[in-house]
Amino acid sequence: MTNRTILRLSGADTRDFLQGLVTNDIRKLDQGLVYAALLTPQGKYIADFFLKADGDNVLLDADATQAPALLQRLSMYKLRADVTLAETGLHLHRGLGDRPDDALPDPRHAALGWRAYRDAPQTDDTTDWTALYVENLVPSAGRELHPDTFILEVGFERLNGVDFRKGCYVGQEVTARMKHKTELRKGLAQVHVDGPAEPGAEITANGKPAGTLHSRAGDRALAYLRFDRANGDMQAADATVRRLD
Repeated sequence: MTNRTILRLSGADTRDFLQGLVTNDIRKLDQGLVYAALLTPQGKYIADFFLKADGDNVLLDADATQAPALLQRLSMYKLRADVTLAETGLHLHRGLGDRPDDALPDPRHAALGWRAYRDAPQTDDTTDWTALYVENLVPSAGRELHPDTFILEVGFERLNGVDFRKGCYVGQEVTARMKHKTELRKGLAQVHVDGPAEPGAEITANGKPAGTLHSRAGDRALAYLRFDRANGDMQAADATVRRLD
């Protein structure tokens, strides 16, 4: 859960460059960490990340498996802009409780504690982050977040990951239309799981596809569901599944 790559964006055009690409308002960098995503023009998920002001530069904290493709995509978009992108040797540290002087609150949810970026790897973290994510309905890259994801269906507005007043960004039109003109018929939910079922298992209701089971912690899990079918007991592998929220 702490396998992250920290990039640095530098150059005179850095903030304007990011403002035209990502889902959140870069002006919030002066207030703390900014959680955001990069989308396709069709409004689908490419990657999510945290942004942090670093003097005149910006640090970008991304899932390590997504970082190479994200770096390539950002390099493609920058064209002649005065922006330089490079990996840093920094490591993510995070925790709960008292926040160190060099740390900032996780902007997604108060229960997720703080994040800091340091020269050496973290060795003292024993937090069950999967359980915290399940409890607080927080999606993760490579689990609940994948190339077919629409970010509003997985709670990006609730997690402070999208700003509807900032103006244009890649995928903005589709995202705004989902916000203002449609009722979400599918989305992420917390479920109770009674029995053996692994993440990735299909969830059915009365024999019909109703969704997919994702991150699990004990008898709780996150699931992507069709809301019109997610009523009462459902099945996933050999388990009984029931929506909680």
